[in-house]
Amino acid sequence: MNTTKTARELAETYFTAWEEGDFEALRGLLAEDVDFVGALGTASGVEEALAGLKGLGQVLEKIDVKVRVTEGDEVITWFDLHSRVAPPTATANWMHVEDGKVTRIRVTFDPRGLLAGFERQD
Repeated sequence: MNTTKTARELAETYFTAWEEGDFEALRGLLAEDVDFVGALGTASGVEEALAGLKGLGQVLEKIDVKVRVTEGDEVITWFDLHSRVAPPTATANWMHVEDGKVTRIRVTFDPRGLLAGFERQD
């Protein structure tokens, strides 16, 4: 029996775990050498990626997925990121999956609202 999740299932589980603050579940989805590039920074490896997710997770309230598109091992998720520090932020997240793990993540959004919100917190 094949228990490896599809790329779509991995993306769904990733966003649910992040929204719930379940970083152990997230760790299980990410390849050890996962590569992340986003509007607020970059991360190389699972520990750096988790640190970034935990950082933004501190202000995360909700992830409102609008659409998820999958083609083979590629998944794009378009969502509104709701946080305690900024208005909802429209976000696109692309993931590449290999051997049942997320190996690459690219995220794009306008970071100005979040950055201003972080500054107000200081």
